Amino acid sequence: MILHRTGPVESSPLALGELPVPQPAPHHVRVRIRCCAICRTDLHIIENELPPPALPLVPGHQAVGYVDALGEGCRRLGRGMRVGIAWLGHTCGTCRFCLRGRENLCADSLYSGYHTHGGYAQYAVIHEDFAHEIPADFDDVSAAPLLCAGVIGYRALLRSALPPDGRLALFGFGSSAHIVLQLAVRGGHEVYVVSRSAGHQQLARELGATWAGSDPRHMPHAVDSAIVFAPAGNVVPGALESLLSGGTVALAGIHMTPIPELDYARHLYRERDIHPVMANTRADAAALLNEASAAHITPRVRMYRLEQANEALADLKAGRIDGTGVLLTEG
Repeated sequence: MILHRTGPVESSPLALGELPVPQPAPHHVRVRIRCCAICRTDLHIIENELPPPALPLVPGHQAVGYVDALGEGCRRLGRGMRVGIAWLGHTCGTCRFCLRGRENLCADSLYSGYHTHGGYAQYAVIHEDFAHEIPADFDDVSAAPLLCAGVIGYRALLRSALPPDGRLALFGFGSSAHIVLQLAVRGGHEVYVVSRSAGHQQLARELGATWAGSDPRHMPHAVDSAIVFAPAGNVVPGALESLLSGGTVALAGIHMTPIPELDYARHLYRERDIHPVMANTRADAAALLNEASAAHITPRVRMYRLEQANEALADLKAGRIDGTGVLLTEG
């Protein structure tokens, strides 16, 4: 599914087409893709809310498939291995951020489905060092949402500084939040979910939320940490007001509408912190996949055929998907 022009997803900007089968460069592998989860970041790219990419472009950065060709010099991966392609596709490896374990801040970073063709296709190419081996206990479709929704949610959870036995609030309950909720509940935390969608509230309760509702003022307790998944800046003041003294709000999105003016005494005093999240590191991905496997995390998925990508993204935008939409590139 190829993006030739940016625009509202309701206008079906993605078109089914064919490109030459890619050949892997040195140290790269070609992956025959089985499925690719959709992501709100894909929407931001398609609808021109991020700096525009070079077009035409194949989006997608939560792809699972099997290595079917190796570029010269590959040592880590072999043909037939099952791997995942995530958002982070390249870093320089030599800047101060890469050397300090913060490669997500590398100024030369490149991203799958944004700077290079991604997973809305039958084939994609990735540097072997940026491909992720998938634990055997996840099937292809269940693994796909973990590669961005899971990983970004995991980093946001770390950035939220949730203390042991702490209470956590989630603002917005889409793909990423429904994975974080499962991680937090299995970690022994009370989780409160704020969402306008009655369906999302019900799913949150099914997955173990202590409370779910549309108004954070009705939460039964103030919380130690909060994560804002909704790409709406007007949610941030309410998230800050939900915090206990010394609490932290993590902002998980790659794009957010403007945050309203904050009142220092009301929103920030008593050492309340705001921690934005930018992408993820490969270490985040490895840790999330291991933790999700150990905790038996089960992403909720809704499957679509590849050619239904516009429909799937429109459903995501309208909040009609409980969990994660996944495009099937085969079968």
